[in-house]
Amino acid sequence: MKRSSFALGFTMALVGAMMFSAKAIYVKLVYRSEPAIDAISMLALRMLFSLPFYLVTAWLLARRSDNVKLTPRQWGAIAILGLLGYYMSSLLDFMGLAYISAGLERLILFLYPTFALLIGALAFKKKITRTQWLALLIAYVGMVIAFLGDVQERWDATVLTGSLLVLGCAVTYAFYIVGGGEVIPKVGSMKFTAYALGFSSLGVFTQYLVKHGVQPQQFSGHTYWLCFQMAIISTVVPTFLTSEGIRKIGSGNTAIITSVGPVATIVQAYIFLGEPITWPQLLGTALVLAGILMIGKKGKQQAPKPLQER
Repeated sequence: MKRSSFALGFTMALVGAMMFSAKAIYVKLVYRSEPAIDAISMLALRMLFSLPFYLVTAWLLARRSDNVKLTPRQWGAIAILGLLGYYMSSLLDFMGLAYISAGLERLILFLYPTFALLIGALAFKKKITRTQWLALLIAYVGMVIAFLGDVQERWDATVLTGSLLVLGCAVTYAFYIVGGGEVIPKVGSMKFTAYALGFSSLGVFTQYLVKHGVQPQQFSGHTYWLCFQMAIISTVVPTFLTSEGIRKIGSGNTAIITSVGPVATIVQAYIFLGEPITWPQLLGTALVLAGILMIGKKGKQQAPKPLQER
């Protein structure tokens, strides 16, 4: 693989992770702005604003002269992965954020690279390289140090509920990452992302209608604006970046690179939520970045040859 190609995939995965990390900030801001809102309503607004972009993308791809029709098995795989990665995973995450801080949510959620590597090794016989193990160790030691003080100071009865919900989010998202690594090279990253988000939106809207019916709920203009920003900044743009990153450098490397998410959340939580930055967080940040840079330097040796987009 060319150095420039890996560097581009690395950058896409990194920027996508940082934009995804803003999702927790938006969710906490929406809960502050609209205390009565529930997770499925917020998720429905997020999908309502983001779905048009995926529908247009799917339509444009279908009209291309070189478009290859999906097989029934590919349709099924994309449907399952879409429901896991952006319906079930997001719903569990939104529910968990009602109970725990944005910082603790990132710590738990970003256990998913471990799950992704283990799932890939067990299901697809993918070898976990020494570099990946070492990078994981450094990154997770950094994350534990960064958030240890926060966990100790804020622990109460509700944190267990929120933590388990976010842990479920991490597991389901890990399946999405690994499954996407198998499907994306065959169907193309843009097509996969557009169709997967379409299926996830069906799941979200179905649950919303079952719970709240067809009568629309009324929220403040500020809540709608926050959800719109969440849809664009933390959904549409990073989903395409992450899928393209997986296509270029592989699911294992992408999963590890996105460990930078908690670092980005620390900074964003300080700016937008007023959460303090402590010395343990700074030390943890340095270790996480060291792990990320290891992947950026060494990961190109294991990255797959990129395929042409379909």
